[in-house]
Amino acid sequence: MTNVNEVPADLLIEILASKLKDENIVTPPEWSNFVKTGSHAERPPQSDDWWYVRCASLLRKVYLHGPIGLSDLQDFYGGKKNIKFAKRHQRKAGQSAIRKPLQQLESAGYIEKKETQGRIISGKGMSLVDKTSAVLLKNLAESNSELKRYV
Repeated sequence: MTNVNEVPADLLIEILASKLKDENIVTPPEWSNFVKTGSHAERPPQSDDWWYVRCASLLRKVYLHGPIGLSDLQDFYGGKKNIKFAKRHQRKAGQSAIRKPLQQLESAGYIEKKETQGRIISGKGMSLVDKTSAVLLKNLAESNSELKRYV
């Protein structure tokens, strides 16, 4: 069975984001068009679909590293603050831009919350990610003959 480690992350996240958007599994809140993703960012995201991409990325991240907490996810999605007169320092990402997508994925049944350990992927979420990975690997194998042995 194909899993997340065997396919390119960017292609998997792109396909998962389109599935989440097409099936109306998650919906971006009204404030998502105006908010920055953290104190390190200078501007809001340019893409209109950034909420779906963030949800797909979180789904993959929880699949790979679960159980994982909000603070660890903030560290991952954070970045360096550009200060003109001082050395750059790491900043955490905004909590709301991580917590709200996680809550939407929880209500859809793709992620479960462990009481003291953080969030883990549910069986439904694992099935979605694995099936998407299998379809992606099959499509990649059609275009690249060297990958056919893995299908």
